[in-house]
Amino acid sequence: MITRIKICGITRLEDAEVAVAAGADALGLNFATISPRRVPIAQAARIADHVAGAIRRVGLFVDAPAADVRAVIDAVALDVLQFQGEESGAWCGQFGLPYLKAIRVRGPLDLPALEAEYAGACALLLDAYVPGRPGGTGHQFDWALWPPQARLPLALAGGLTPDNVAEAVTRLRPWAVDVSGGVEGPVKGIKDADRVRRFIAEVRRCEALTDTTSR
Repeated sequence: MITRIKICGITRLEDAEVAVAAGADALGLNFATISPRRVPIAQAARIADHVAGAIRRVGLFVDAPAADVRAVIDAVALDVLQFQGEESGAWCGQFGLPYLKAIRVRGPLDLPALEAEYAGACALLLDAYVPGRPGGTGHQFDWALWPPQARLPLALAGGLTPDNVAEAVTRLRPWAVDVSGGVEGPVKGIKDADRVRRFIAEVRRCEALTDTTSR
């Protein structure tokens, strides 16, 4: 089992380099106006160009006007879009790029309805529900609500850290894990290189154990 790893909320070139060197599969560039991890378009373009071909570049938006999303796509070399707000499936699919749709979990999910609405998504990203905050809260939702079966790939976000990601991967077997605050120090948007490396190493350790036990 291979679990994809996304390090989100990248604001600095050096943090992008750490994510690449440590073996992450994707990095997230946050363009949400309300986020403390928002990265200026010019800086995002520099980061995206620097890591081209080495890692997937994901642009995160929260209920942004379509014109704003297109302006970012024109300026920044993105591979995937991530929509963290109340966007519909039809709205998410209008930009000609693969997209992830974040779902904030606060109770049992109507997964068939979500999969029908976002049938064009490359994955659904399940995150914690915190009123008034679309993501990046550092909160963990009740993992008992994780769907046992799904047609779309499911990514896990919300409160993940180097200390609990192994349990999450072992227990839930997500298609991907997504972390932001869990690999930061005291300043949001500034990654702690050691925590990034530990997080990725823990995921890979779980994969190795799963591979060994399945033989």
